[in-house]
Amino acid sequence: MSNIVYLNGDFINEEQASISPNDRGFLLADGVYEVAKYYNGKAFRYKDHLDRLNRSLDEIGIDYDTAELESVFMELISRNDKLEKHAGIYLQITRGTAKRSHHFPDDIKPTVYAYAFDLPSFTDKLENGIKVIVRDDIRWQRCDIKSVSLLPNTMLYNEAHKNGAGECILIRDGQVTEATHSSVLCVKNGVLVTRPLSNLILPGITRKVILELCATNNIPVEERLYTKEELYEMDEVFVAGTGSEICPVVKIEDKLVGNRKPGETTRLLQKLFFELV
Repeated sequence: MSNIVYLNGDFINEEQASISPNDRGFLLADGVYEVAKYYNGKAFRYKDHLDRLNRSLDEIGIDYDTAELESVFMELISRNDKLEKHAGIYLQITRGTAKRSHHFPDDIKPTVYAYAFDLPSFTDKLENGIKVIVRDDIRWQRCDIKSVSLLPNTMLYNEAHKNGAGECILIRDGQVTEATHSSVLCVKNGVLVTRPLSNLILPGITRKVILELCATNNIPVEERLYTKEELYEMDEVFVAGTGSEICPVVKIEDKLVGNRKPGETTRLLQKLFFELV
């Protein structure tokens, strides 16, 4: 059975979907995207995802009214028989189709594409943790924009994949930023440590939820810069994201983290997160 996708106002079979080769998303990666998760037909933190999408659109100057997207997403979930599953919605909005130029063309209509896909919890990784590698952050300076230009991320994640790792943690100017498609959070002496928001990291929705859970459950938090050397000495490390949820890191390169298994604070946050879900 073919997937039903959404493209520029229409729900169509995936095989029927096509865009112009002059679409600026294809030619120049001139667009943004968002991924939201639905647990048994219910969106998790939809407003936060919408707010982040609107910010990304504003930052690159794409004018698009996102008010209809909530109903579009639910229609995709329903039409693709995912109301009783854990599912994701991928949305991509590009500037649209125009003759290739390095300036932003006037009066073109954005290309809007979305589809639903299965997004189950990665139970084994959540329970047992993952290995990560550490590499230099080779991305651009506006990582706060959820841009479709993900070549550096995919190059680095592919290196992790080839090394049998589940993620790649990134270092810029000696400091931890984030991972290729998730936030990085650590625990030292019972205090949760994470880098403060800036143009160098994406404002992760799951990261935001975790900080809220810490505030309501008396888990102390430090939002600060920390070094690669500090990362290796943390008691607990985990990555967080819409797909990753809260995934423990038990090995960084060849060094075991903490006591070689997911730590107490990580386990508590997992419990609180899934209670919230």
